[in-house]
Amino acid sequence: MLHLETLTLTTGECVLVAGEPGQGHTALALVATGRLAPFEGRVVLTDADGVVSTARDALRSVSAVVDLPGISEPDDTLTTATVVAEERSFARAGSRRSDVRRWLASHELAAYGDVRMDDLPGPVRTALLTSLTAERPGVRFLVISLPDRHGGEPAAWWSIAQAFAARGYGVLVQCSRSSARDLGATLEPARGDASQRATPVESLRAGVDPMAAPPDVPELTVDLDERPSAPQDAP
Repeated sequence: MLHLETLTLTTGECVLVAGEPGQGHTALALVATGRLAPFEGRVVLTDADGVVSTARDALRSVSAVVDLPGISEPDDTLTTATVVAEERSFARAGSRRSDVRRWLASHELAAYGDVRMDDLPGPVRTALLTSLTAERPGVRFLVISLPDRHGGEPAAWWSIAQAFAARGYGVLVQCSRSSARDLGATLEPARGDASQRATPVESLRAGVDPMAAPPDVPELTVDLDERPSAPQDAP
């Protein structure tokens, strides 16, 4: 399901990982956020004071997946307002109709309240779901999964990811190899045995001014040697 030597993500930066469908995107998103236990390897959470933890409950408390296909993606038939209400309830925030209207207006999305999720422009969908997920208490790391599958220019959702990094989040974005190339990444041709072809490739890494990030900057490191096991918890 996933072969990955190492991957590090710090709050205040974006990392772009490229791979084709079926090349471990779901496994990586779930392993990196503590929702999937690997057979071998580990995910390490390091606080600014140097304290490290490999406990999956600690990792889950500071991370979240955004729009992961088949896992956390909303039903396409739901309206934007319904999704906002549901996500705000997960964040233990106001989810009444008046709360939803205010939230949409404050994010300049009021015009999309009655629009079905499958009719939203790709970048709007990514901005909406990332904003909602980031409001969950304690979240510091975000995994935005395959935003390019909804269309739109890659530069649009990459800019959204960088905006959240500038706010102090660590943002891991998963995309196809062609989208990574559109963003200027230079990728070696996929070659070798099956395990090499199935390895997600770090394509771009963009940091922000460290003074803009909070002082308590944790770091997330993923070291995997073998395939992960089945999911243990819901995201």
